[in-house]
Amino acid sequence: MKECNYLIIGAGITGLTIARELILRGQENIVIIEKEKKLGVHASGKNSGVLHAGLYYAPDSLKAKYCVEGNRMLTEYCENNNLNINRCGKVIVTTGEDKLASLYRLQEKAIKNGVASRFINPDELNKIEPYAYTYKEAIYSPDTSVFNPKEILDSIYGELIDSGSVDILIDTAFIEPLGNSTVSTTAGPFKYERLINASGAFSDKIAHSFGIAENYKILPFLGTYSKIRERNSSLVKGNVYPVPDERTPFLGVHFTKAHDGTVYIGPTAIPAIGRESYDLFSGYSFESFSILYRDLVMFFSNNAFRDNALSEVKKYMSSYLFDEAKKMIPSLQKGQVLNSEKVGIRPQLVDWQNKEMEMDFVIVEKGSSVHILNAISPAFSSSMAFAKFIADDYLS
Repeated sequence: MKECNYLIIGAGITGLTIARELILRGQENIVIIEKEKKLGVHASGKNSGVLHAGLYYAPDSLKAKYCVEGNRMLTEYCENNNLNINRCGKVIVTTGEDKLASLYRLQEKAIKNGVASRFINPDELNKIEPYAYTYKEAIYSPDTSVFNPKEILDSIYGELIDSGSVDILIDTAFIEPLGNSTVSTTAGPFKYERLINASGAFSDKIAHSFGIAENYKILPFLGTYSKIRERNSSLVKGNVYPVPDERTPFLGVHFTKAHDGTVYIGPTAIPAIGRESYDLFSGYSFESFSILYRDLVMFFSNNAFRDNALSEVKKYMSSYLFDEAKKMIPSLQKGQVLNSEKVGIRPQLVDWQNKEMEMDFVIVEKGSSVHILNAISPAFSSSMAFAKFIADDYLS
């Protein structure tokens, strides 16, 4: 029987930053277990690498509060540790008059959230993104940046190991709770004072094993990307986003110039049949039937889910995705767009009682365990501020 003060399940950005916050507060004997053989295999290493400013989220939500502060903290962390960060900003463009009302509501949210964003006209847009198009107005977010996710994960990992207060057990999976603040893992049983479930795509299943949060279920969405040929990468300087569908938590297919100069177009948000199904034709498991059933129930009971599913499946066809992208960068040509191996899974939490997609982070507590659900975008951007919140409100 191994013993620790804190047992964290998952070495993604949420688990790592919570451990970091604990050692900053002088805590010791922290263990993180990670089922994969290395860091960044899933969402924390496969995201767009965009440091969000906090425009999109409902005022007073956890996402709004901690994304704004997390942006500042992660920017400082990258600068202080000489990590890649491109403070290139972002523009959110409209493709027609029908999108203007949503654009105005988005800016209202940004103002309430304390985000430094402003309206710009097409002439101002062309000074920031010379090849982008907008109808009448766009939003400019100067505090949106681009970073290298894996570089940050590795930096925090090194910081935790160097502290001498954290053990990170790679290739070690959670199995089940045993009672009396004890769980079994593939490395044997652990007794803990506090357990933090930060397991991302499997957070709901682990919470269910503790007998809580049974009304929450994760539905995975597949995010695929295309990319612009290297010689045409000057078409985009930073980030060009569309106005998102306000009814869903997805931000829409967009252009991002990554830390290495590659311009990606994506991600899509196609319903997937596995929590780690990184294409439409693999990653099947016994659970796939349950996921497919939940997708079908959501399709027929939730209008926003149905509209999103019908739209996103079309984007798996390169011609449709290209047409959508060309609305934002009109000079884009088909020969300039290539397939990309970049792909990710968004584990979206659904309140199954209401058949609604959760728009915010969700934290559920039982006894000595804390379960972090729906830690999806902007979880990376929010991570350092969110970790302070978890430490203050749940671990102190």
